[in-house]
Amino acid sequence: MSSQLATSIMGLIKVFHSYSGKEGDKYKLSKAEMKNLLQGELSDFLKGSKDPMVYDNIMSDLDENKDGEVDFQEFVLLIVALTIASNEFFIDFQKRK
Repeated sequence: MSSQLATSIMGLIKVFHSYSGKEGDKYKLSKAEMKNLLQGELSDFLKGSKDPMVYDNIMSDLDENKDGEVDFQEFVLLIVALTIASNEFFIDFQKRK
């Protein structure tokens, strides 16, 4: 039986690869694949955004090497940022209780 953390890591890898490779490189997310992933997996995080360019901006921010695709390492940066922000929200919420 895997630990909760190991299961979470495997889950991230599986999610990434379930969206990647439908267009072009199977180890990277195209712009359309990234948008599908964000809409399918992170819609709760993005539903408050009023910015019509939110998906383009996220893609641009993550695509460090500017190849028009997001590889797994670039994707993990998004997960790290969301995890840190969620933890800070959780801590603030707990302090208010």
